[in-house]
Amino acid sequence: MRPNAGCPISASSRGVLYKMEGNHLFTTNKALRFGMLIVLLFLIIFLGSKVSFVFRPIIALIEVVAIPLLLSVFFYYLLRPLVKLMEKYRVNRTLAILIIYVIFALAIVWFITSKWPVLYGQFISFLDNVPSLLSSVGEQINELEKNGFLASLFPANESNGLSSITNYLNKGFSFMSNYLGGLFSFVSNFTIILFTFPILLFFMLKEGEKFGNILVRATPNRYQNDSREIVTGIDHMLSGFIVGRVIVNLSLGVLMYIGFLIIGLPYAFLLTVISVIANFIPFVGAILSAIPIVIVGLTQSPATAIWSLVIILVAQQVQDNLIAPYVFGKKLDIHPLTTVILVLAAGNIGGIIAMIVIIPVYMMLKIIAVRVFSLFFKAKWMKL
Repeated sequence: MRPNAGCPISASSRGVLYKMEGNHLFTTNKALRFGMLIVLLFLIIFLGSKVSFVFRPIIALIEVVAIPLLLSVFFYYLLRPLVKLMEKYRVNRTLAILIIYVIFALAIVWFITSKWPVLYGQFISFLDNVPSLLSSVGEQINELEKNGFLASLFPANESNGLSSITNYLNKGFSFMSNYLGGLFSFVSNFTIILFTFPILLFFMLKEGEKFGNILVRATPNRYQNDSREIVTGIDHMLSGFIVGRVIVNLSLGVLMYIGFLIIGLPYAFLLTVISVIANFIPFVGAILSAIPIVIVGLTQSPATAIWSLVIILVAQQVQDNLIAPYVFGKKLDIHPLTTVILVLAAGNIGGIIAMIVIIPVYMMLKIIAVRVFSLFFKAKWMKL
């Protein structure tokens, strides 16, 4: 906007007008540069999709290293408090790590000699007895149909109600058998992880704090305090989340195992281990682990199935309302709907591993995004 020739204005007003015009042009140029950056980013993604074969070796390397690296991070945050505790008593860090490794090896030997035969025996027995379990479930459903229980759920004109239940149960057993078979096959082919995981974990425990300092020093000097706060926040979040999740899941497993023993549920130890592992997946894991438990309970009697479901619900309520708030406090500031959406999306994209890691990844990105917004965009946003 320029002054008209027929409307004389003062020099100060003319300066304000020229300044406003300059700010407008600067804002326009900034928007154009931002738009060009977005276009360039999409162009890079498009060209990368056309030469995806170039990235296949990198993707293959990431797939090989991903699981050992995730396991190393997981046990790093579990064992780091022990290393620091031993350092307080003037034990050399390397010696402390070696002592922890020896204790860890003894615990593995104890598990293999005392608990693994029971777990593996229940697993083999379960796979061998799948046909008889399906037959038992069919008999229980027939009894419910004779007693009129299923008739109250399915109208008389829906004759396929019983067959639908049977088909769903058959699919459930097949899925559970295939999943367990794949899981034990994966564990048996753990060679690469067994060799790489202890080495990665050792160097993480020995020099893990240096990695954060390297990231801080890589940022410009004016942002190093902010980057240090980001690194510290992520470190505290991961430590609290991993340690808290292990405590909560183990507590849930103890409660469920005691309840299963009381009602005499078959394969109690195997089903408890599956539940503890599955509950590392928020929300979805609890549902997935409850299905095989209820089905196995139904092979005994409808009362056993109902009591097993009651035990699951009571244990979940104790976990959610007593144990989890005490362990996590207010550290997990995530809305339940956000958690469900993230877990479902991650499962669709990357499978079970993605469902397990999506929550800590989301929390890391949230910490970074909040800090970046407060540094670069908050003041401008408030002025709009």
